[in-house]
Amino acid sequence: MNFSTSPATPQSVHRLHDEASGLDGVIVLHSTRLGPAAGGCRLWRYDEVSAATRDAMRLAEGMAYKNALADLPLGGGKAVLRLPEGQFDRQRLFAAFGRAVAKLGGDYVTAEDVGTTVADMHTVSEHCPFVAGLEPKVGMPGGDPSPWTALGTLLSMREAARRHGCSSLKGLTVAVQGLGNVGSHLCALLHEEGARLVVADMRANFADHVAARFGAAVVAPDEIISARCDIFAPCALGGVIDAKSVKLLRARIVCGAANNILATDEDGDRLADCGVLYAPDYVVNAGGIINVAAEYLGWSAQEAESRVRQTGARLGEVLDLACALAVPPHRAANALARERIAGLATLPQAAGAA
Repeated sequence: MNFSTSPATPQSVHRLHDEASGLDGVIVLHSTRLGPAAGGCRLWRYDEVSAATRDAMRLAEGMAYKNALADLPLGGGKAVLRLPEGQFDRQRLFAAFGRAVAKLGGDYVTAEDVGTTVADMHTVSEHCPFVAGLEPKVGMPGGDPSPWTALGTLLSMREAARRHGCSSLKGLTVAVQGLGNVGSHLCALLHEEGARLVVADMRANFADHVAARFGAAVVAPDEIISARCDIFAPCALGGVIDAKSVKLLRARIVCGAANNILATDEDGDRLADCGVLYAPDYVVNAGGIINVAAEYLGWSAQEAESRVRQTGARLGEVLDLACALAVPPHRAANALARERIAGLATLPQAAGAA
């Protein structure tokens, strides 16, 4: 198995720039070996396009691995757009983005991500067919994928907690970092499970709202990493686990919906050295892309839900293999994904063989 820590070279990088609309960013196709490169469009503030490109490359690789381990007939890609300064015409920007996606001829399928909405994807759909995350039709998947991401994250938490001898999440304390669409849905699910919540968000009103609904304790954003809890759930931007934060962490489990939770692969090793169980993020948060894939590929809502509900089992297979190979979970997941993309193995076969 390939346990390399070096980032893989993407298949192609496409620079986007349209001065009239304010479009400025990049589309990265990491791999189309298993199918069209699927991954959402992120709209965020970046000082330089080089920073957006670095983020897109890492996110696209994560999408390739996520889609492979979710057994989807899709490769991995990502669009990252720079948020324009000041006022801008949102429809005009996403119309230009749609035209850019269309030029790739179906090699890239886009959808919502951080900073983008169903309405944005509707604008994209007016200019190209290679888009999902639109308003759902009766009996079909579609729309905001965040509830499905949250459900898969909850199921993963159950599996991770089971590895620590807990039969359920009831009574466990979960620290949720980030209360956007996914984080808020996750808090609702955890509350139903009987978990205790500690929450933080850069927007104080979001944290106060969640606290009022679910009886959560609110801490400052810079204190959530060190909150006393059983499970730390990053649900905002990535890179929150690094050499510094590992030393502050008081959780036994890291299991969240954010992409690229680890700043580096070495930080996953540090978690393992500290006895913290890390649930690889792209296994945990696959619910959203499963919903997107189901919409794009014409699967039923029932098929989409069935696949999302297998998330905990898929995490269990990764953790079993990591144990068998005596490597941290993120390295086992990366190796499995690379073999799947190369056509050498599927996740069930690899885990069964272990």
